[in-house]
Amino acid sequence: MLLRLLFVLTIFPFLVFGQKKQQKPNVIFIYADDVGYGDLSSYGAAKIKTPNIDRLAKEGIRFTNAHATSATCTPSRFALITGKYPWRQKGTGVLPGDASLIIPTNQLTLPAVFQNAGYKTASVGKWHLGLGETNKQIDWNKPITKGPNEVGFDYAFFFPATSDRVPTVFIENHDVQGLDINDPIEVDYSKQIGNEPTGKENPELLKLPASPDHGHNNTIVNGIGRIGWMTGGKQARWTDEEIAHVFLSKAEQFMEENRANPFFLYFSLNDIHVPRMPSTPFKGKSQMGLRGDVILQMDWTVGEILKKLDELNIADQTLIIFSSDNGPVLDDGYADKAVELSKGHHAAGVLRGGKYSAFEGGSRVPWLARWPQAIKPGVTSDALICQIDLIASFAQFFHQKVESEDAVDSYNVMDALIGKSQTGRTFLIKQGGALSITQGTWKYIEPREGKAVQELTNTETGNNVKPQLYDLSKDIGEKDNLADKYPAKVKAMSAELERIREAGRSR
Repeated sequence: MLLRLLFVLTIFPFLVFGQKKQQKPNVIFIYADDVGYGDLSSYGAAKIKTPNIDRLAKEGIRFTNAHATSATCTPSRFALITGKYPWRQKGTGVLPGDASLIIPTNQLTLPAVFQNAGYKTASVGKWHLGLGETNKQIDWNKPITKGPNEVGFDYAFFFPATSDRVPTVFIENHDVQGLDINDPIEVDYSKQIGNEPTGKENPELLKLPASPDHGHNNTIVNGIGRIGWMTGGKQARWTDEEIAHVFLSKAEQFMEENRANPFFLYFSLNDIHVPRMPSTPFKGKSQMGLRGDVILQMDWTVGEILKKLDELNIADQTLIIFSSDNGPVLDDGYADKAVELSKGHHAAGVLRGGKYSAFEGGSRVPWLARWPQAIKPGVTSDALICQIDLIASFAQFFHQKVESEDAVDSYNVMDALIGKSQTGRTFLIKQGGALSITQGTWKYIEPREGKAVQELTNTETGNNVKPQLYDLSKDIGEKDNLADKYPAKVKAMSAELERIREAGRSR
């Protein structure tokens, strides 16, 4: 009788649910920087190999129609965290290193969705969404009042903006790491301060020369000129070659400490943003110069995360997503021979444009996902998905209500994200200078004045004083403008873009 009772208790979960109740998955979102649609071998790159990232495709799902909302970093990250198109809020352009926090602290955020579901949350890596109180100068020598912790992250280890901007320091939660109170930090973006060497006045001190007219010739840190001026904090300043390893160490530590509980890790890589300065094991290994070397370093980082998941025996219950904040750029401020050494490699793949562009190359990005418990291996999906949809998707997954004032442009596409459906969103608005709207296979780019090619980066901007219309099913390279041929479709899509813009929300 006792043995029969034990048997019934053992199989009871299967009798009731058909299978054992699935635990909440850990979620790791790996956000690469400036990685293009053609930069990975799983997306067609032939001159460089990315086996660890490709493993996500082999063991999970690879998306061909996935997008950031924007063709630059700050607005894409804003949309990811808030579920709101960045062009709806002033001040969401590419931020200086001393900008105020632009994420509202009174609205739902992506990490808050996970916190509400009982997760531990962490932001490790590049931040670039501002810090401190609005319109108040940041005092880097005291605890910083507002940052990742105030918008839903239990733990944060990051640098303020980008590695080509001052201050070049790591921050843990609210405090600059390694700060000597007798050597206080001061930062200014409007005028030179202090008497430290600059790239403009002392080019002989640079180990990585600055490209002309990009602005990367101010205070020199670690032999590299930066945007902006900085004094003090000598002991706290990072070495560029260590950044990838430091961020990886902090990410792994968070995973270890939370292995027994569900966690959300927003792992925002520095690679492959400029200045491209890989650690020694990767220098010269790609045959594509420093840009290629940091692609290899990025791939290694992903491999180490996969190893850690296996080591902690939590790989099966972890959803890991890899994507990029915008499209690729080669010369973006430093003379690292990225252009010359890229011959034979097409960073944007078959797409037109790149970072800063309204064309697909600006914001159609790699997106790979693996979750052994739910995603079938080796799947390719053409579903239209966007990073802005993660809030609504996970809120629905956790059976949470999203209030009308929150995540106003986010849609639930969870079935598409895990490969249960080939249908994602029905439309998407993207920002690359000009706004565009994609509906089905049709894409409309609104008229915008400005140069057709950004000279500094040699990128096609998508600017045109006339409307543009492309059928992406036949012309993914956006070469044939069909606006004159289909004026009624232009009128309808233009009106829909304006309606959504005026409405202040998409859903």
